[in-house]
Amino acid sequence: MTKIDELTGRLAGAVGDAHVLTGADIPVEYGHDEALSVRAHTPAYLVRPDSAEQVAEVLRIAGEHRLPVTARGSGSGLSAACRPEDGGLVVCFERMNSILEIDTDNHVAVVQPGVTLAELEERTTEVGLVYPVYPGELSGSLGGNVGTNAGGMRAVRYGVTRHNVLGLQAVLATGEVIRTGGKMAKISSGYDLTQLITGSEGTLALVTEVTLKLQPRLTRNATVLAPFSELNEVMRAVPKVVSSGLGPHILEYIDALTMGAITYTSNLSLGVPDQVRDAAQAYLVVGMENRDGDRLDGDVEMLGQLLSDLDAIDVYVLDGPSAHKLIEAREKAFWSAKAAGADDIVDVVVPRAAMPEFLERSRELATDNGSGVVGCGHAGDGNVHLAVFQKDPELRSALLHDMFALGMRLGGAISGEHGLGTAKARYFVELEDPAKLDLMRRIKQTFDPNGILNPSVLLGGKERAQ
Repeated sequence: MTKIDELTGRLAGAVGDAHVLTGADIPVEYGHDEALSVRAHTPAYLVRPDSAEQVAEVLRIAGEHRLPVTARGSGSGLSAACRPEDGGLVVCFERMNSILEIDTDNHVAVVQPGVTLAELEERTTEVGLVYPVYPGELSGSLGGNVGTNAGGMRAVRYGVTRHNVLGLQAVLATGEVIRTGGKMAKISSGYDLTQLITGSEGTLALVTEVTLKLQPRLTRNATVLAPFSELNEVMRAVPKVVSSGLGPHILEYIDALTMGAITYTSNLSLGVPDQVRDAAQAYLVVGMENRDGDRLDGDVEMLGQLLSDLDAIDVYVLDGPSAHKLIEAREKAFWSAKAAGADDIVDVVVPRAAMPEFLERSRELATDNGSGVVGCGHAGDGNVHLAVFQKDPELRSALLHDMFALGMRLGGAISGEHGLGTAKARYFVELEDPAKLDLMRRIKQTFDPNGILNPSVLLGGKERAQ
């Protein structure tokens, strides 16, 4: 019996014959996610467990054979965090897709990692609650969201995934199953393993259950669109909106080129006159919500006056269908950039007040490099999303390095919500404080002594964009 046959047999014993695929039987989509600049890999094995106990047995087998393991949910990530190692093992969570509990007394949901945001949205709507993290792709799985600490447009009010995960069940590389946190919002008892595992991109443990914080669902909504003649005017307006006390749940900037692209691809007319559209270099999109319609109307009126005082060219309150289509188009801006031929996507995060400098200097870096950068971003929390157009991989790599270094010098980080994956890991290793990297490696060694969990992700740093 060959080693492959032996391993296949043992994995089949753990999850069942029907839930093990090998070699050419593994569909090609399991070798990559949506990252633009990282080539696919071909795993040797794919398993579909249906319980934490099966995951534990799979990891014990992988540990014995030093087989690299990559967890996979929906594959909607943008940093190649679920791109497997060549010849490695993919643990696919599509069978672990149950919503185990919606607890309306404690305002929590308990879900398996394969549950999608769309499925959770449907269930929470039925009981008047909401899981408020919307990363922009509702087909994304909760396990993947936890792995990358996904964010999205509503982070300005509700925070990112990390702020909404109360507890986990997770399987360590050794096959041990642990539980962290619970159905309570605060714990001061030892190290916070929930938060350590969240955002670790599958390098510390495989998450098999998530306890999520839910919020009351506010049914009155309004979307305000304000065009500005300069991007810097948008950035100067953002702190004023945040400090106004109006509490927007969406606060986005979109540059004129990106607005043109997303409205064109979505066949969306916003009712902005031609002379205003021609004068606008950037737009601010503000989402408001409330339980009471009269209060919402009052807040929108105050917001409109504030934006006018801050030199907006005009202020538009979008009707329901237009507002919905604009938010949906903004959430899918990645697909517009991909369709336009973008070669990479970055999601640098900087302190909100540093966004104008980062954007201006990034464009200067791109011009000097012979590249193009356009985009949009979460103006309320400093998360900049830029599409990079540069076909030459060496030039593109140099530009990305300089942009990431700039963001870090301004007090920011390489990624605000997409994660590092294999696409950005090497820049992280090159630019981050060596003492911090060494500490992270020691943590990784403690959780994963054989180094089998996503070894090229985050701290791997060996992958080059291609």
